[in-house]
Formats: sequence, structure tokens, C-alpha cells
Amino acid sequence: MPLKGIFTPTLVPLDEHGDINEAELRRFVSWLIEKGVHGLYPNGSTGEFTRFTPEERRRIVRITCEEARGRVPVLAGAAEANAKETLGACEAYAGMGATAVAIVSPFYFRLSPDSVYAYFAEIARASPIDITLYNIPMFASPIDVPTIRRLAEFPRVVGIKDSSGDLAFMMRMINAVRPSRPDFSFLTGWEAVLAPMLFIGCNGGTNASSNVVPEVTREIYDLCAAGKYGDAMAWQYKLIELFDAMLFPFEFPDGFRAAAELRGFNFGKSRQPATDEQRADRATLKGGLQGLLSGFGVADAPGVVTAARVGHFDRDMISRVISEVMTGLEKRGAF
Repeated sequence: MPLKGIFTPTLVPLDEHGDINEAELRRFVSWLIEKGVHGLYPNGSTGEFTRFTPEERRRIVRITCEEARGRVPVLAGAAEANAKETLGACEAYAGMGATAVAIVSPFYFRLSPDSVYAYFAEIARASPIDITLYNIPMFASPIDVPTIRRLAEFPRVVGIKDSSGDLAFMMRMINAVRPSRPDFSFLTGWEAVLAPMLFIGCNGGTNASSNVVPEVTREIYDLCAAGKYGDAMAWQYKLIELFDAMLFPFEFPDGFRAAAELRGFNFGKSRQPATDEQRADRATLKGGLQGLLSGFGVADAPGVVTAARVGHFDRDMISRVISEVMTGLEKRGAF
């Protein structure tokens, strides 16, 4: 069965010493499952995997797998600095009971498509656990469609998480791979277009916002699965306003940490140092997030509106995108 549904790239709570707060992480993981997420994705970008040591990354996956207790699949981030260390992470996570691993394309060095293929092929031949490719071209070497199609020939490569937010690129991937690999999973990492991505055939998403409003991302998935696209888009417009407010005014992923704290969790201070001005801004912006979350019915309304809503998205733009997608699908005989 393909990986499908909403996978949460889990935030990591820290204690007063800046260490992993295991008790709070376990509580958070169980809460996400109870709120309906379909799976967990530790060591993703939202989980700030680069700010933890390899040993800490293994500990995060172990805690997540133990707390999940088989209730939902665990897609463990296994992005390390090179193929050898990545394979070591694959072996460790297989032993912990993870369902699959997500491996980012090589970062820092910008590689050619052939080198990207060689990197993943070496891992795919030796991995003891299923692999999803992770395409995040803003931070790592991009994985183009011909390379994805070649890598899909490896049985261990079972899907891709794409964080480009590019609808046309996702359609090209699906068109190139799904005919020969109907079991291959396509997951979007960009919830600004979660509903549109589900419309065109994505299996699900790995969405930072599900740390904060797991009920909403699950609702969008369920409505799309039921073909209720109008209702799904109503939620999508609400989600994108919250997403923008958590993403743009903050240093990523601090806005998501601040909003998740409003759901009753203590995430502590990030390992990324902040200036006094940034800390003051965070307090003000957090008040704005509380106002947005109160609109979802998941937080109390603030006594005083401390910040105007930010990041309003162009609804006309989304409507045009949806219209183009639906027209394209109709031409292909999808309806």
C-alpha cells in the first residue's frame, strides 16, 4: 500500500538546558495521533534536523517509534552528509521499527542529475528499509523528472516528498511514474497548495501546519478524498492565512513552534540564537497567531488584538491555478 494521508514533520520540544524534552515529545506525538494525522515524520526540516547531532536524530526517531506503538506509520528523516552515513541511519531506523525513511537530495554541493541518480541508486541498492526521495530544491540539489523515473525502478524507492509547491512539476512526476508504479507515493511538503495537490492525484502531504492544526489538514485530506473540493478549498483558504503567518514573519520554523505552544505544549527555546529584538517580535507575533487560531476554534481569543493578520494570500491566484488544473485534467479525460 502506498504511503498516504497527512504526515506530520514533527517539531522537537527542548528543555531549559536545550536538550530534547522526551516526556513532552512523547505527549506531543500521542496528541498528534489522537487528532487524526495519518503518520509521523521525525527529522524533517520542521524538526530542525540539522540542529541535532546524529545521535540525537536517532534518539528522536526511537522516541517517535516507541510512542507511536504501531498506531501510525513513521517516515523517518535519514538525511545525513553522505551516502555511507545515510545508510547507517537507514539501518538504525529499520531496527527501530520505522516504516520507511525520507532521504533528501545531496545538499551544499549542487550536483548534476547523473550525480543525484548515482547517490540515490547507491543507497537504494543497499538500504534495508523503504525509501522516499525528498525534493527540496531551495536547499538541495533538485531531482528532475527523468531522474525520478529512473529511481522509481528500484523496488526500495517507494515515493517522493516534493516541497517545491510546483503543481505542474507534480503532475509531470505523476504522469511519468504512476503508470509503471501505481504503488509509488506522491507527497506534497507545501501546504499552501495542499488541496490542489490532492486534486491532481497526490497521495497526501508532509505538512508543518499539521503540528498546529492537525484537525484541519486531516479535514482537507478527507474532503478531497470524498470529492468535496469546494469544501476543501474553503478550509484551504483559511489554512493558507495561518500558514503564511507562521512562515514569513518568523525565522523558520519558530512560527510553527510558537503556534504549537498555543495548543498547550512547551517547546522551549530554539537552538537557533535570537536577538533581543527578535524575541520581542516573537511575543507580539504570537499574539497575532492566537487570534488566527481562535478563528479555528482551537485557542482562546486574545484579550487585545496585538498584531494584524499577515500574509494574506491572493485568492484570485489560487482560483486561477485550480481552474487551470481542473481544465487540464478534464482534457486528459480524468472526469
